[in-house]
Amino acid sequence: MPLIHGMFDSGALPVAERLVHFTSQRHTVLADNIANLSTPYFKPRDLNPQSFQAALREAVERRRHTVSPTRRPLPLRDTHQLTFRPNGITGRPDPTNDNILFHDENNRNVDRIMQQLAENTMAHRLGTELVRNQLDMLRLAIRERFA
Repeated sequence: MPLIHGMFDSGALPVAERLVHFTSQRHTVLADNIANLSTPYFKPRDLNPQSFQAALREAVERRRHTVSPTRRPLPLRDTHQLTFRPNGITGRPDPTNDNILFHDENNRNVDRIMQQLAENTMAHRLGTELVRNQLDMLRLAIRERFA
C-alpha cells in the first residue's frame, strides 16, 4: 500500500487534484449565485481564488524545502474560507459587496458572475487535464511503454 499511496500523493498530481477540488467548490457557489439572481435580499458569495493560490503556493514551497520534495504529500494549511481535508476541500464563501445594490437589496451583477464562472470553468478544465495527463503517465509506466 505505501508504494501505491506514494504514487498518488507525490509530484504534480496533488497540486492538480487540489485545483480540481477548489474549482468544483467554487463552481457550486457561483451556480448558487446565478440561481438566486432575482431573489430579494440575496447577497452573492464567492471563494477567493487568490487565497487558494497563496495556500497552494505556500504548500508547494514548504514541500520543495524537504529532503525529497517530489515524494511528499502536499500539506495545505486551512484559510479563512477553506478547510483542506485529505479527499477534498470544504469552503465557507464570503459575501461579495462589489456589485450594485438594487431596490430589492439584491447585490447582483450578471456579467461579473458569468465572467467568474467562465474563468473558474477554464481553471477546472486545466486541473482535470493535468490530472488526466499525470494518470496517463502512470498508466504508460505500468504498461512499460514509452510515448
